[in-house]
Amino acid sequence: MLDILNLALPYFGVIFIGFACGRHKGLPEAGLAWMNFFLLYVSLPALLFGIMSKTPFAELNNPPFLVATTLGTVTAFCLALAAGRLIGGLSLREATLSGLCGAYGNIGYMGPGLALAVLGTKAAAPTALIFCCDSIFLFSIVPLLVELTNRDHPSLLHALGVVARQIVSNPLIMSACLGAMVAALHVTLPTAIDNMVRFLQNAAAPTALFVLGVTVALRPFDRVPWEVPGVIAVKLLIHPLAAFGLMLMFGPFAQPWAATAVLMASLPPALNVFVIARQNDSWIEPASVAVLIGTFASVVTLTSVMWFIQSGRLVFP
Repeated sequence: MLDILNLALPYFGVIFIGFACGRHKGLPEAGLAWMNFFLLYVSLPALLFGIMSKTPFAELNNPPFLVATTLGTVTAFCLALAAGRLIGGLSLREATLSGLCGAYGNIGYMGPGLALAVLGTKAAAPTALIFCCDSIFLFSIVPLLVELTNRDHPSLLHALGVVARQIVSNPLIMSACLGAMVAALHVTLPTAIDNMVRFLQNAAAPTALFVLGVTVALRPFDRVPWEVPGVIAVKLLIHPLAAFGLMLMFGPFAQPWAATAVLMASLPPALNVFVIARQNDSWIEPASVAVLIGTFASVVTLTSVMWFIQSGRLVFP
């Protein structure tokens, strides 16, 4: 158990440091703008590009794994959307965002660093594939459903155009695709460029976790909406269980790949859920509450999954 604490404490510790700074320092939220830009457009893209470009392309060609992990995300999305509709009485637009909260874990801010720390370099390829598939699915279905509920732009064609622009303009998806292309073509980067990419990707995890803590601290709330506990339960409990079952159903997969799928499914709701809710001016306070409570609850749930993996109790035949 001490080994698990040694792995988990640096990640949650940096989140808590950011949370404490955000609560007590009193700096304006606008100060996060450049840090978020650095993360989303520089450091995290460098991390995903580095992982994909260093992974032999043959390892990335694993359709059963892609189908299984994406089905897990689809299941979590549908259940969380249903929880929003049935428990919270949300509109389809609001429930779509609750579905995003129940399916989209912190695969950018926490996922890569944590997976590599727990499972080593063998987790690099499945981590990158899960990130790409989850992002493409969720950044397709969410804008599509939101646009279809927008009375100003009700046409399906307009909605599909919005979806296509969001995918093509997403720096994380595009950097992962570029990395896969580099791997497929066996391109060797110049030493100076390779060192710069490594330098940038090393800054991703600590910066992301600190920003996550500060942002959560700046999201005060007065009450917990009825649907939030159900959505969090889907994300932290049902999603990893679904991933585990689908790994067995579609397998066999190598142990690091299957364990990575369960670990990534166990991550708390992503900070991007709040950002997207604010962009769409819908379900803003519940998204903030869900990210805050989900992050703190994952100290128990995510650490437990890490313990099962490290102790050898999570075994895939």
